[in-house]
Amino acid sequence: MKINHSRIRRDFKLGLKNLLLHKLRSLLTMLGLVFGVGSVIAMLAIGEGASAEAMEQIRKLGSRNIIISAQKAADESGSSQDDVRMSIYGLLYDDAERINNTIPTVKATVPVKSMQHAARYGKRAIDLRVVGTTEKWFELVEREVIAGRVMTKRDVKNFASAAVLTEYGARRLLATSTAIGTGIRIGGNTYEVIGIVKSESSADGSMQTPDQMIDVYIPLSTAKEHYGDVFHQRKQGTNIRESVELHQLIVYVDEERNVEKTAEAIERLLALFHKKKDYAISVPLALLRQAEATKRTFSIVLGSIAGISLLVGGIGIMNIMLATVTERTREIGIRRAIGARRNQIVSQFLIETMVLSLGGGLIGIGVGVFIPWLVTIFAHMPTIVTLPSIVVALGISVSVGIIFGIYPAVRASRLDPIEALRHE
Repeated sequence: MKINHSRIRRDFKLGLKNLLLHKLRSLLTMLGLVFGVGSVIAMLAIGEGASAEAMEQIRKLGSRNIIISAQKAADESGSSQDDVRMSIYGLLYDDAERINNTIPTVKATVPVKSMQHAARYGKRAIDLRVVGTTEKWFELVEREVIAGRVMTKRDVKNFASAAVLTEYGARRLLATSTAIGTGIRIGGNTYEVIGIVKSESSADGSMQTPDQMIDVYIPLSTAKEHYGDVFHQRKQGTNIRESVELHQLIVYVDEERNVEKTAEAIERLLALFHKKKDYAISVPLALLRQAEATKRTFSIVLGSIAGISLLVGGIGIMNIMLATVTERTREIGIRRAIGARRNQIVSQFLIETMVLSLGGGLIGIGVGVFIPWLVTIFAHMPTIVTLPSIVVALGISVSVGIIFGIYPAVRASRLDPIEALRHE
């Protein structure tokens, strides 16, 4: 079948002319699709941004990492004498060795001892979280090195009094990011600053990353020598003492597909040597998969809600086109009387609905891109406008226009020419 391009161009111009004769009505008809397309794109952009931020934070934990944290057992009461209470719980130095040597899928194990201490430099002072660990920490928790270097195996072996600060701590304690070699005092001991790293810890605390903004990293051997395993603090008139060898273990698995099986093996191994469950195992890969599933559900729900606006817009188009058919009954009768075929009448009305839906869709794209920009600027929320959301929203808009325009177009083509000419 040969396509008559000149007739299509003529019908398009005629349809556009008819719409321009009623500019306000045409604009109001398009509004439903404008807001429908705009809301689809905007809601998906906001959902995409929130999901991307959450998944990025999970990825920072490492998809091949397993994080084991010390915690007090549910029935932990400790032993008390007078006003002193002692709690013994947490991970053991031997746990790191057992996991590393027993489970074949484990490639590396990073032990972590952490405690709060005041750090001083001159007249400045700040409370920091002292993290005693090994050089492998910086391999598994990859962070940008801003100045100097990170800890090495030699530092750990030689009990070096070396410290790696985060950018946050360096700026507040040293007031400069180029203070390599400076000596700072932490808990009565002096350490040389050998490096400064960028901290990626979640600002709102919604995701518990291994590192924090207030960290200072020292060799684990040095932490054991300077601070031991017993920590003392006074709360509400009671002296609380805690004996914890390790506060955290980060386990690196050889392949991503082995992560969950390795976590189960670690759980069984730790249960053999811990009478009480004084540890918690976190698997970032499982969190990532859960976040991805939540994202898909979230996108479907938001898209469905916004799609209702498109449906309403389509009903508006059908309503206006049905009114237009009644309004232009005499015109249709004249066209039929001078030889216009039914398919020509149908094509003319479909072209008008397509112009309305396409125009509404294009304006809606502008609205859908503008709203996320406003949300990012004023609400400081990340938003991501994706090309698929634009294509899908525009495609649905045009499809809705065609679907809801078919009935009015067919009804117009079936008008009896004689009756149409008599219509006033």
